[in-house]
Amino acid sequence: MTWAVVVPVKGNDGAKSRLGDMPERAALAETFALDTVAALVAASAVERVFVVTGSAHLGKLLAMLGAVIVPETVAQAEGARGHARLNAAIVQGIAAARLACPDAHVAVMTGDLPALCPVDVDTAFALAAEHPRALVPDAEGVGTTTLLARAGVTFTPQFGLGSRAAHEAAGHVALDLLSNSSIRRDVDTAADLEVARALGLGPYTSALFGRVQL
Repeated sequence: MTWAVVVPVKGNDGAKSRLGDMPERAALAETFALDTVAALVAASAVERVFVVTGSAHLGKLLAMLGAVIVPETVAQAEGARGHARLNAAIVQGIAAARLACPDAHVAVMTGDLPALCPVDVDTAFALAAEHPRALVPDAEGVGTTTLLARAGVTFTPQFGLGSRAAHEAAGHVALDLLSNSSIRRDVDTAADLEVARALGLGPYTSALFGRVQL
């Protein structure tokens, strides 16, 4: 069976605040999302990608890659902030994915994986299909880059500090993937970006590096 993947994308100047005063921070957050979605669209295990975003500009760019855009409305209407808003947006995306692809497994992936490789997506998703609920931990082992559930299995996103422990407590099995797998290499800091750059950035982030001094 194939997967429907939900990707929440903030798409504003507050994105990737942990990059600090790094030049082109907002542009980097945008290219991270573009490279993440492009890799997902290219993965053979993925049936469809659903991007939840409040940014019309970024939504148009991601739609051109083949993503289905789900305008973020629930979290905005409720006035949620931070991780509460993120998780509310994800719930909205999951509902859209399950309505459109009722027979597909569902995954939620963060939109900050600029080195994501389609082969690593297919490998992780094949492993995840062996469990009702699964997760991909980040490289540090405390966060979550990808949350997964088989078709028909309910699950609740709990992204934020210590999300791996929260997701494991809810029955998600951590997949045994190498720490240098691109699906574990989300980028929050300048150091993370250097690691992703060594792995091999996707075309959109690579192009940004080629245009500006970072």
